[in-house]
Amino acid sequence: MRLSIVIPAYNEATRIGRMLDAYLPYFEKTYPADHELIVSVNGSTDDTESVVRSRMAAHPTLRIHVDPAPIGKGGAIIAAGRLARGDLVGFVDADGATPPEAFDDLVHRIGDAGLVIASRALPESIVDPRPGLRRRIASRIFNAMVRTLFRLHITDTQCGAKLMTAAAWHAVVPTIGITRWAFDVDLLFKTRRAKYPIREIPTVWRDVTGSKIELARASFQMALAIVRLRLLYSPFRFVVRLYDRLLGRIIPLDPYGG
Repeated sequence: MRLSIVIPAYNEATRIGRMLDAYLPYFEKTYPADHELIVSVNGSTDDTESVVRSRMAAHPTLRIHVDPAPIGKGGAIIAAGRLARGDLVGFVDADGATPPEAFDDLVHRIGDAGLVIASRALPESIVDPRPGLRRRIASRIFNAMVRTLFRLHITDTQCGAKLMTAAAWHAVVPTIGITRWAFDVDLLFKTRRAKYPIREIPTVWRDVTGSKIELARASFQMALAIVRLRLLYSPFRFVVRLYDRLLGRIIPLDPYGG
């Protein structure tokens, strides 16, 4: 099989239908019988699962994995990724902000890389609408932290569209223990440590209403998550255990609350 796309979905009933209605016909036409879309529903309390299942009879390449507990975006990707059968395995957000043509561009441009990621920050990228000043400032601060703490010279670690070779995926993803805000950074960091080349390409990204993330709170949690991850890879990992014991339940580092 050529391509496996994992779609993590937490309470996405209002958005994932439109996303699937764009992705399913596109990839059925482009890679007939040579692809699969695996929706990883976790901890949802709305009709996300029903929305996905309502399309499965008409689209045999659509699969679903369900976890009753909220295990975070990364946890959902890891869980469904175990089912992936493609030579290329990737993931994309359920909101449809990345159109199918933009994800397919990852397939065509992965080349000899082990991981190719879509970037909203490259000059050639098309982002509509342009993020507001607060979001741009928060993004630049986060990116500066990633560059300083991990020496990852990536312009946009958090864009929700990434694709890996099956070899890189199965070597790296099962080793990731971070399913929270820092999942994407941990993925990039471990891919580089495993000596798989990483390629970043411009993308098309369109904001879709309905996000459950509040910017100020999310920015604070992301900053904490990155520091926590850096400590995990240092002699001071005991600080992480102390944080988890004292503050982990008060200030969760997961957009799903897990």
